[in-house]
Amino acid sequence: MIVGIGVDIVEIDRFKNLTEKWGEHFLNKVFTQREIDYCFSKNNIYQHLAGRFAAKEAISKAISTGWSGIFRWKDVEILNDENGKPEVILHNQIKEQFSSCSFYISISHSLNYAVAFAVVEKN
Repeated sequence: MIVGIGVDIVEIDRFKNLTEKWGEHFLNKVFTQREIDYCFSKNNIYQHLAGRFAAKEAISKAISTGWSGIFRWKDVEILNDENGKPEVILHNQIKEQFSSCSFYISISHSLNYAVAFAVVEKN
């Protein structure tokens, strides 16, 4: 049974500007080290950072918490499987609260924007 859906779109240049201005402080506040390593291994770093941010926002909307309560940036990790498919990995209280759910995420990019769509299903 689907219990939530969420979508988010962000401007890629915003992540370039934030990263150039705040550097590691910004990156380490929002992304896990594995996410940072993945994004920096790509030609368009900022496109991948923006996509992961949009995915985290879409998930926060799908679980109806927004960024309040127990939700933290790094408690939702977006990694890719061996085929490149994005996967959601939960940590801490979010993992405990949603242990009976499956998460699905789709991320897309254009030249200027990254968008993500999330579905949460109760097992």
